[in-house]
Amino acid sequence: MTKQMSSEMLRLKIRLWHPDCWTLQVTQQTNAGLLGYGVITTSDGEAKARFTAYGDAVSEIEELILLAKESPLTNSVREVKFGYGISSSSVTAPGNATREIFVEFNPENSIDQSFVSRGFVYDGPVHIYDGLEKWTVIAHQDRTGVKKQLAAIEDEMDADIEILKVSTYDGSQSEQPALNLLSARQREIFNHARDNGYYSWPRGATSRGLAEDLGISKTTYLEHLRKAEAKILTQIE
Repeated sequence: MTKQMSSEMLRLKIRLWHPDCWTLQVTQQTNAGLLGYGVITTSDGEAKARFTAYGDAVSEIEELILLAKESPLTNSVREVKFGYGISSSSVTAPGNATREIFVEFNPENSIDQSFVSRGFVYDGPVHIYDGLEKWTVIAHQDRTGVKKQLAAIEDEMDADIEILKVSTYDGSQSEQPALNLLSARQREIFNHARDNGYYSWPRGATSRGLAEDLGISKTTYLEHLRKAEAKILTQIE
């Protein structure tokens, strides 16, 4: 008897960690992050993938790329140069600076195939920061089946997977939340201002007081906050 597939389509947001992953190691050691666009395993048994490295400063990205090149878990790391007028990606990266890199590595250290082989489909880039990956995927399964599949991936790859959100997928175009455009520091400062009444009326906090909370100067606080606000406002039509 043919097993009937669930008619339900789900969109999952998950956070995960798995061992022997160069992306998790280099982002754990730096203030930069990565956007990953999926891994291809070639006929010669090598995994290849393109990433956008991002950070608040070029120096942070350069440090990440250097660590990636020195990692025993990578075989090759090359920067990708795009010609004038050619967009590197339709996705806006967090931070103030970006570089595109192409990386080759051992597919045994990639968790992508464990998801793909179980029918999960990417719904946007993988966000990698501070030693963790955040995925958004589509699954043509019910919620019980999804949880069993994720548990199987955890056992297979010795991974830790946390479900952040599950929703019904209606086929609408994926959107990039405005806060995803912010670097970790920008998000921290924006959330700190919002949570402490900076945007309330009357205003519940001053920029000087908020800066003192975080142990930084008012000028530095406002610099991060204004950059965060500018990125969020670009998403308002």
